[in-house]
Amino acid sequence: MTETTTFEALGVATDLIEALREQGINAPFAIQNLTIADGIAGRDVCGKAQTGSGKTLAFGVPMLQRVSKAEPKRPTGLILVPTRELAVQVKDALSPLGKAFGVSVKAMYGGVSMDPQVDALRKGVEIIVGTPGRLIDLMERNEMELSGVEVMVLDEADRMADMGFMPQVQKILYRATGPHQTMLFSATLDGAVDRLVQKYMVDPVFHEVESNEPTVEQMRHHFLQVHQLDKVKVAAAIARGVNRTLIFRSTKRGADKLVEQLEREGIKAGAIHGDLRQSAREKALADFSAGKMSVLVATDVAARGIHVDGVDVVIHYDPSHDHKDYLHRSGRTARAGEQGVAVTLMLYNQENEVRVVMRRLRIEQSIVEVFSNDERLGDLRAWEPTPVRAS
Repeated sequence: MTETTTFEALGVATDLIEALREQGINAPFAIQNLTIADGIAGRDVCGKAQTGSGKTLAFGVPMLQRVSKAEPKRPTGLILVPTRELAVQVKDALSPLGKAFGVSVKAMYGGVSMDPQVDALRKGVEIIVGTPGRLIDLMERNEMELSGVEVMVLDEADRMADMGFMPQVQKILYRATGPHQTMLFSATLDGAVDRLVQKYMVDPVFHEVESNEPTVEQMRHHFLQVHQLDKVKVAAAIARGVNRTLIFRSTKRGADKLVEQLEREGIKAGAIHGDLRQSAREKALADFSAGKMSVLVATDVAARGIHVDGVDVVIHYDPSHDHKDYLHRSGRTARAGEQGVAVTLMLYNQENEVRVVMRRLRIEQSIVEVFSNDERLGDLRAWEPTPVRAS
């Protein structure tokens, strides 16, 4: 176990420490404690850490300190991320700190006009936080050139692999032809991520923090068998009993349809998925975070950029096919030490699939048939799941 140290002891510049204090950040998190000194020293760094572990500053602080002034169209720092939401989040975290060094940080992603991004590049921007597709578009239009990149970061590399972005990621890495430092952060370091490390990193130092993903024990689980015609009403009954409900659907069309159905039940809801314009996604997320909307319906890919505290219940409206997906979805509700509530709604023909996931998670409790007029749906925290009786 590494002892907690200070930003000063890690070699962080005084101006940057002051900027961190202004943001209310006074001491490094575990992953920052492990990686910042190596990052500042210019080492290639592999960090194994989950979303929410503080990894943005783990790579952001060394990058802000190391990049030099950019020429037009030639950024000196590049951060690759899997989703538009994460690009905005990383940019928002680093941009105010960049002012300490006169370092500009811009997010560049698809779904919005390219013109402001092109304008920023032509003026010269030091750090780009971008999604692979948009970055390749900018390169192919000769609006961005990567030979001047001094620090390259791959954030959530495992998610980029899961989403099929590895060919684009490798194309981008191949175009960064000048000498540069590479930092990679990922929840897992196997498979396609390991191949990236082997091919594109030089003598990397590896750091790992224990997962802060909520465990099965940190959540209350309900597995409810519902009837097709009553399913929307069951979801609405659950949502009425709490402030914030995050619902997962497997398709974009399904997410939109459920929003319409919930609104007919008097529930204020919005959707977030890949077909929506970026402005619509950002508004839905902002309204949900601010409490203007009590339900957010999301697809799995879009939900990877969602970090909202105070989610009372996660509903698996379409059951997870995989126990890892179940935990990743459900973990949105068990934040900051609070016990979360995860609910799976299943039809009769989905029970066997759900039982496989339950077995893999070692959850031993009964599947309960419910109807929307069941009073227990209004207060799931007070409803103790029934353990499976020993046969």
